Amino acid sequence: MEHIRHTAARRTLPLAVLLPAALMAAGPSMASESGGGTEPHEGAKPTVVLVHGAWADASGWNEVIRSLQDRGYPVVTPANPLRSLSGDSDYLAARLKTIKGPVVLVGHSYGGAVITNAAAGNPNVKSLVYIAAFAPDKGEATLQLAAKRPGSRLTDDPEAPVPTALDAVPLGGGLTDVDLYIKPDKFSDVFLSDRLDAGRADALAASQRPANAVTGSEPAEAAAWRTIPSWYLVATDDRVIGTENLRFMAERAGATTVEVDAPHAVLETHPDEVTDLILQAAHDAPPSLARTGTTGQTLVLGGAAVLAVAGGTALVVRARRA
Repeated sequence: MEHIRHTAARRTLPLAVLLPAALMAAGPSMASESGGGTEPHEGAKPTVVLVHGAWADASGWNEVIRSLQDRGYPVVTPANPLRSLSGDSDYLAARLKTIKGPVVLVGHSYGGAVITNAAAGNPNVKSLVYIAAFAPDKGEATLQLAAKRPGSRLTDDPEAPVPTALDAVPLGGGLTDVDLYIKPDKFSDVFLSDRLDAGRADALAASQRPANAVTGSEPAEAAAWRTIPSWYLVATDDRVIGTENLRFMAERAGATTVEVDAPHAVLETHPDEVTDLILQAAHDAPPSLARTGTTGQTLVLGGAAVLAVAGGTALVVRARRA
């Protein structure tokens, strides 16, 4: 009878009490499934954390995820809330704290701004990888950076309150509380540089996740690339951020840089080249290569010819696609 009374009492406990107990009882197996909570064994590969940007979702990393997992890398791909730079960064920073051992932190597009903030002060983040991404300095906003040099097609009217390629959907919280979508008839040109077939482009346009307007106007609070080694993929046909803006940020960060003939959505068109750069940042190439002044050295990146420019920080990739 006493046992029955205890059982009934447990059933009345609130979920807030039962959930932590359940997680503790589940032990390491549940923690490992979520990508954190277990101590890595000696010599274990770093965890690769992939952060998507605006007008996309975590599924954009699918081919990269498969390639990394096939090589034995643990991968975590959190959903980026796309609500505000500070909030999104805090969300990611909290997730990173659950991951034991070294982390290679990767961001695409606006996701680059998020990792730049979230990695600050986390000693486990050993490498930052920017995939056609924003790498703001402290006090800079993403739309400010996109307007720094020509190349972005988000707007053809600098005076417009909202970039003209975007649709603003009010959320009822005031003039600035709006979600921004790329207009369906602009999506293929701006996001994909018309490099994918119409069917796939239309599907991506239909499934795009919006970013709140605050994400583009809120200044960065930190610049982790100042203290953490960085790698950077420049898409040479980027019509969202603009190729020259990508080059500016890569050079300013002193990043090991590759250039790929690709659109802003390089994850869709060149996942192998994206994976190759992440592997470099993880362990597969000397992290100081671009800073050593190595002359004329050629690396092989998944069938891409890579030329190390003498005395510079750029590695130029001429990708050959089947």
